[in-house]
Amino acid sequence: MASTALMASPPSISSIHHHRHHQRHRQWSSTSSSATTPSPSATTASSPSPKLTHRRRSRDSESLWIARARSRTGSDEESRVEDEEASVSRATLAWRAIKLPIYSVALVPLSVGSAAAYLQAGIFFVRRYLVLLASSVLIITWLNLSNDVYDFDTGADKNKKESVVNMVGSRTGTLVAAYICLSVGFIGFALIFREVGSIRPLLLLTCAIICGYIYQCPPFRLSYQGLGEPLCFAAFGPFATTAFYLFQENRSAMNYLPLEGTILPASLLVGFTTSLILFCSHFHQVDGDLAVGKLSPLVRLGTKAGSMVVETAVTTLYLLLFITGLSKRLPLTSIILCAFTLPIGKLVVDYVKENYNDKSKIFMAKYYCVRLHFLFGAALSFGLLTARAATPYLPRFFIS
Repeated sequence: MASTALMASPPSISSIHHHRHHQRHRQWSSTSSSATTPSPSATTASSPSPKLTHRRRSRDSESLWIARARSRTGSDEESRVEDEEASVSRATLAWRAIKLPIYSVALVPLSVGSAAAYLQAGIFFVRRYLVLLASSVLIITWLNLSNDVYDFDTGADKNKKESVVNMVGSRTGTLVAAYICLSVGFIGFALIFREVGSIRPLLLLTCAIICGYIYQCPPFRLSYQGLGEPLCFAAFGPFATTAFYLFQENRSAMNYLPLEGTILPASLLVGFTTSLILFCSHFHQVDGDLAVGKLSPLVRLGTKAGSMVVETAVTTLYLLLFITGLSKRLPLTSIILCAFTLPIGKLVVDYVKENYNDKSKIFMAKYYCVRLHFLFGAALSFGLLTARAATPYLPRFFIS
């Protein structure tokens, strides 16, 4: 009974696999023997049957259909991801093209110069300050737009997606907009010049604009010779900051502002932090600059040496700050407030030293420099403003 039940029961899976393996082994043996002694009958037996061929073709067709379906699904998914990335990158590129943080270079020289005038003579004209701020923003817009146009001409911005020319697609339109901004901005300066009645501030601002022109515009393009940083220092430091200081003069009240004392060291510090922004903006553009023959300081020095230059520059900035404080060229309030920006200076140095070879990260170095520039300038300005109010309450040692 047990044997009958065993025979009646269905075969196990393992026995089926063993049976199939045994059949394949016999078939392989017969095929091998027939291969050594070929015969017409063996050749006929080795050829696949029509049913087997049909099954193989069906399986191949099914596999091909599945592969194509997966390919379509994968490509759809990839295109969806690319579209999402493209939409995000467009927003990011628009932000980079606007360069909104960079406009702090228009605010800081004006604020420091006006604060120095208030410390010197106790005068501050709000309407002049606002007109000069609007005009300065327009001048910086001209610098940014014309720089994109002329870098586009030389091929330096060929692969720069955030270039305004590449985004807008019109070189002529970008250039026209740039020079409209320059013209309107200079008209604003001329209006304040009529109120002041002194040619000194207008001449200084003209020198600053000339520095910007020969920095990037043909036939000069001195930035391609590595002279951008000295021009930037002169334009935003001694020229622009001192000009905004003189624009606060009140000729009708016979309040003449001297070109001595606080304004000179203050303008040097402003020029220093502004040049640091320009220097750090070259780190991620070394390959592109080298390809078109633009000999920026980072092309000449290399990124590793450039990181050491940044460390030296930040150290020198704070050394100059404390030296001017000890020599009483700047008030104690400015020294104390600017000292609170030391952590930002350390952040700039550490970030550049850690990422000078990483193009995807070192791009942010210039924005950290903008942060340092803005906070240092705000601290310097507020220190100058509060120094006059605090003068009666400070020991004579600090204000003599």
